[in-house]
Amino acid sequence: MIKIGCCGFPGGIKNYMKNFSLVEVQRTFYKPPRPKTVRKWREMAGDDFEFVVKAWQVITHPPSSPTYRKAGIDIDGDAGFFKPCRNVEMAWKKTEEIARILKSRVILFQTPGSFKENDDNMENMRSFFSDVDRDFLFAWEPRGWNREKVRAICEELGLIHACDPFVQLPVMDGDITYFRLHGSPPGERMYMYEYTDADLRYVSDTLKKFENDVYCLFNNVTMFRDALRLKRILEGGE
Repeated sequence: MIKIGCCGFPGGIKNYMKNFSLVEVQRTFYKPPRPKTVRKWREMAGDDFEFVVKAWQVITHPPSSPTYRKAGIDIDGDAGFFKPCRNVEMAWKKTEEIARILKSRVILFQTPGSFKENDDNMENMRSFFSDVDRDFLFAWEPRGWNREKVRAICEELGLIHACDPFVQLPVMDGDITYFRLHGSPPGERMYMYEYTDADLRYVSDTLKKFENDVYCLFNNVTMFRDALRLKRILEGGE
């Protein structure tokens, strides 16, 4: 099954749910919403609507990250990079709580470019993923890591390699295939890019090559329109 959606609710949550049955929740990355709000989302959505939860940045990003300032959060003590510390443990409990309320199948962990391919970071990942409850599928989107090292850590920890199909394809087969389309070409203004018809036909052809469930999430400024266009291509309308 090929599942198409966006990172967030462009155009408003009600209109979004009329057009898609999958979303990657972004608010959980910046500053997790209250359980009351999350329950309302689950009640608004149909039974076939799926929420992917993006893990809170306190798990994956250090307090020096500009995304902390953007979210208006102030963390006392160490955090990020999957470190075995109080704040990361707290952030996981909050992420897990939201995922359970939303009945999520998948939780996405996005690490920044500053999360380097080194022994300390890999050991932190081993410790984190060996301790957390594995009732979910865990997708990981690394930045700048060697493909073979990504393959090795995904195999060891049972992670799904999330990636942009215009940059690379997954390093291995998993329970699902997870694509995040950030815009193209990569660079400072990549998110401003609107995909061409040829781009979307390439994506369509790529998604069809996989035999497992394929998640395809758009994360550019024209994500709503581009995701709808891809749906029409897959349905044979273009």
